[in-house]
Amino acid sequence: MKRLLDAVQSALDALRTASGDRDAVGLAPAELVAVNKALGVLRRSVDAATLPVAAEIARQSRPELGRESLAKQQGFSTAGKMISTTTGTSVGEALRLVAVGEATAPRMLLSGEAAPAKHPHVAKAVGDGAIGTLAASAIIGMLDRVALRADRDAVEAMESQLVQSAPGLSAEQLRVLIARGEALLDPDGVQPREEELRAQRGLTIRQEASGAIALIGRFDPATGAPIVAAVEGMVTGMLRRHDDGTSVAETDERTITQMRADALSELCRHGVGCQGVPTAPSTTIVVRMNLTDLQDGVGIGAIDGIAQPVSAATVRQMAVDARIIPCVLGGDSEILDWGRGKRIFTPAQKLALAERDGGCAFCGLPPGMTAAHHLRWWARDTGPTDISNGILLCTNCHHRIHDDGWEIRIDNPSPGTLTQRRQRDGTDLYTKVRVWFIPPAWIDCSRTPRLGGRARYDLTA
Repeated sequence: MKRLLDAVQSALDALRTASGDRDAVGLAPAELVAVNKALGVLRRSVDAATLPVAAEIARQSRPELGRESLAKQQGFSTAGKMISTTTGTSVGEALRLVAVGEATAPRMLLSGEAAPAKHPHVAKAVGDGAIGTLAASAIIGMLDRVALRADRDAVEAMESQLVQSAPGLSAEQLRVLIARGEALLDPDGVQPREEELRAQRGLTIRQEASGAIALIGRFDPATGAPIVAAVEGMVTGMLRRHDDGTSVAETDERTITQMRADALSELCRHGVGCQGVPTAPSTTIVVRMNLTDLQDGVGIGAIDGIAQPVSAATVRQMAVDARIIPCVLGGDSEILDWGRGKRIFTPAQKLALAERDGGCAFCGLPPGMTAAHHLRWWARDTGPTDISNGILLCTNCHHRIHDDGWEIRIDNPSPGTLTQRRQRDGTDLYTKVRVWFIPPAWIDCSRTPRLGGRARYDLTA
């Protein structure tokens, strides 16, 4: 406990240093960033100190103790209510603290011997202040779900990889990563979940008294993929019209949700009579999977823009559709590097960049919401239009990088063709790619490179 309390004290000292004991309204932007970062460390340190206490309260409040239960002696019916009342959290949050605390605490075997925590990698990450309770709970929950069906060594390796990737990810980004990890550990469970989601699909159309029309839909990944690709592709097209550097808000007062509604309306209007696509979205549904797995009908695949992995059977079914491009690792060769011959990246190059970067290399948005950009711009130093000089970025990140002065470095950026991406041992050369974003000095005086791309937002196994 002393080590955890010392960590809290260190985090408090760092916060005082960053703030200079001043109010937030008097801090400069760089100081606010430093204080926010220090507060994050402090919160995770407090989480780490709270977890073992919550777990011990729960242990001393076991139902079998009856009136000797610690919680009941304090006037509470359960440990969860006692913890939630004293910490000011919900009962659900208190139960999460207990569950994570129990999973990360050292154990005592029936033989009386001490054993490491059930989830040692999560325990270390929490104890070091690298991840908080929410991330730890999400990782533990998934690992426990698949523990009986997956190889023990594979589960431990996945736990290690997830806790290494989790720091700095948003809750949504971590959710996508965990879903991918669960599919890798339990590929046989993917197809049954798909069948359940397919049976639950539906669309409700309701006309409200006000005159508004409410659409409530639920779709399985294969059914929803074309909807996501079409709508998000059109919205991205609307935003790209402002790539000249002007703010979207200056000329278009619609929110993103309003743009999606308008995009869906335009698609339906086209479907009932128009001959041309209203806003000419440049969008493609890409389904990717290892060639051997596709041929054998086993394993899992992925649909760009859809977080939930899909089964081999679904990939094989979708690959038959002429409007869907199957990205099969190890497929037919196609020239990707056009050198100075073309100013605009070709569709084949964009597909290869999507395979390499996984989406926006800076924030992790799916490929359908990105565009290919030059690392060395034509307007600046006549950079070539080839894969080694290209990167996928969403509109916001593109403007942010250019306007704020970020630099980008890519290690092992590109083999020349799709077939060359496959090594003799069957691994994908793009797994060796590392995209680094180097902040300007006014954001980070040390200019420490920050990892992006697939290595940051995807699993390597």
